[in-house]
Amino acid sequence: KAAMKSLRFICAEALVSNAAFARRSLGSVAHNLFPLLFKASYLLERGEVIHDLVENWPLVDLNMGKLLGKTADYQEDLSHRTCVVCLESCLTGLRDYVLHPPSPYLKRLKVVDLTGIKDVEVQFCECKKPMGRWARTQLLSKLCLELLLHAQGVQRGPGAAEISIDVLVDLFVTERNYELVVQALLTRRSCPLKIHCVALRADNLALQKFFYIVKLMDPSLLRKLEVVHNVRLEMEHLQILFSRTRFPLLASLTLPARTFNVRRLTAADELVLSAVGEKLSEMTHLTELSMAFSILTGRIRKLLSPLKTPLKVLDVSNCSLNHADMAYLANSLHSNHLEVLDLSGHNIPDLYPATFFKLLCHSSSVLRSLILEECNIQDNHVNMLILGLSPCRKLQEFKFLGNPLSSEALKHLFRFFCELPMLKNVEFPVPKDCYPIGTTYPIDDANLCNFDRQKYDGVAEELKRILLQGNKEGVKASTPLFGSYDAAVEETNNELGTYLMKSFKETLEKFTNSLKELS
Repeated sequence: KAAMKSLRFICAEALVSNAAFARRSLGSVAHNLFPLLFKASYLLERGEVIHDLVENWPLVDLNMGKLLGKTADYQEDLSHRTCVVCLESCLTGLRDYVLHPPSPYLKRLKVVDLTGIKDVEVQFCECKKPMGRWARTQLLSKLCLELLLHAQGVQRGPGAAEISIDVLVDLFVTERNYELVVQALLTRRSCPLKIHCVALRADNLALQKFFYIVKLMDPSLLRKLEVVHNVRLEMEHLQILFSRTRFPLLASLTLPARTFNVRRLTAADELVLSAVGEKLSEMTHLTELSMAFSILTGRIRKLLSPLKTPLKVLDVSNCSLNHADMAYLANSLHSNHLEVLDLSGHNIPDLYPATFFKLLCHSSSVLRSLILEECNIQDNHVNMLILGLSPCRKLQEFKFLGNPLSSEALKHLFRFFCELPMLKNVEFPVPKDCYPIGTTYPIDDANLCNFDRQKYDGVAEELKRILLQGNKEGVKASTPLFGSYDAAVEETNNELGTYLMKSFKETLEKFTNSLKELS
């Protein structure tokens, strides 16, 4: 359903549709109309108009989230459109604002906030080409260095030295753009555009380089830190990071796989683990924590009990939790506040069904997203699962890929889904009766696609028909075999693939050399 447009917005669209006329007319446009024209230009992908609007921006701040979000004149939220034409035009317009400053009394821009941009799977812009977070990091860093080089070679005009704009941004740093980002951060004091990192994602980066980036970017402003995949951060490194650096505003922390491994802890390691827990407790804004694919057996209490603020988001998927861990979670202060919970990779029905349902009961009044992938949920567990989910009236998302459920069990579940008033997204497994008899769970990658696709398509259609009959046509139901879409991984998959091939080659060489030494 198309969002309604005010007469003002329709007029703004008409103006920016004629790019040449709009650009000539900007000098006579009232300042309070610039945000309206910006959103209209963004909707119509008028890159040249966006560039000129930003280059001549007359207001104190330029906040992308507010400009593109729901407004009185046009209710549709455009912040999920990461259109390369629009975003490139916006950032180059910002550079040219500095290079060609307006007369002194109009130089008002002090803050540019780029953090409201959301990366999504499907682009609705005409060009269909997104500019992801990594590319935005790359371009902004490049433009900052361009400004510095220009300042060194050109005599600046009156008023130019006064320009100082704080740019709030979510940075995404990998090995490939590391040097450029470092140079931009090192020269921040001299550059008119001052990069202020509000969220950092680090991937495919040597540990030393990760520490250096954190040091350069002023961690006191950081609200979100994602350290993922190919950053080999282990427990002792985490303690060093926390002991050297304060993160007073950090609200969200994602740690890479195997950060923790408590299977062979020494007494010294236990002290390190306790120290990490204490440091986490000093982060009074921390409400989101992801520790997926670590081994945390029996140590969840030690890590989470010092926290003074209840967690709203917790990802402990594939963390080898035992009954004591689940009992702690079910009875902790966090249980009544959890809005997003990921317990994938745990055999919930066999190991701790009662404790899990107690946790679900405590969080039911606020729970928005529940992920139970590869949890060995079978047909005989469906009625119990429905009983546990029934109080979760705010549940918007339920993902349960990789569970051995039949077509009939899935139909039963989908009839129940029609009773959840706020449900929007379901990720369900390929029915086990679509796989060859004897297929064992969890299914390995080699056999994941070895199922009867025609039969699956028939079941999927029937499940969607159940939703339609239950007036749930707005619910998205899908089976992403290799996991949900991740914009950051999608954007950098070529670099990560190269890294993995290199790592595999190095491991193979070490193994071959070891065999040679033995022989």
